[in-house]
Amino acid sequence: MNKALLKLMLAVAGMALGALAQAGLHEGIDAYEKGDYAVALNEFRPLADSGNAKAQFVLGLMCAKGYGMRQDYKEAASWYLKSAEQGFALAQFNLAMLYHNGQGVSQDYRATTVWLHKAAEQGHALAQLYLGVMYQHGLGVAQDYKEAASWYLKAAEQGVAQAQFNLGMMYHKGQGVPHDYGEAMKWFNRAVRQLRWEKETL
Repeated sequence: MNKALLKLMLAVAGMALGALAQAGLHEGIDAYEKGDYAVALNEFRPLADSGNAKAQFVLGLMCAKGYGMRQDYKEAASWYLKSAEQGFALAQFNLAMLYHNGQGVSQDYRATTVWLHKAAEQGHALAQLYLGVMYQHGLGVAQDYKEAASWYLKAAEQGVAQAQFNLGMMYHKGQGVPHDYGEAMKWFNRAVRQLRWEKETL
């Protein structure tokens, strides 16, 4: 995960913290951004052990990436779970992906959809996209094109190009939504514009 993006995502999450914990979290993030993972671990671990969901999420991320330690998906899943159970959407999404890929946990599409639902309901755009995929293909849930289109729409409205394209295909095929070539082209065009904007701004 991009280090600046991590800082932004944690800031946007906006969880209430005590002043001391907030300071430790900021110091940990600063060290993480500089690639000083040993210092980052020293800052995050006591916060995570005390139940701080943000710190638990970042520790999970570092375990999954092998930053400052041996890559360990099982340990990553453990930290993501602690954070996810506190309602932290980023951890819920990452835990869902571990279940989807069978990394550190047994592959379990049902568990994938459970955690995707929790993150998607909080507005996590990628969780909404992947939940749409799960419903479209009947992975961990009964196949439901209408439900898939509903989640694609939520992600598409947040600017996720893949969701915009997938929703366009649903309209093109008349799956879960009316068969409507005009609506399909609208979403195809939005996907193209989104990808062009992303390419120009990177």
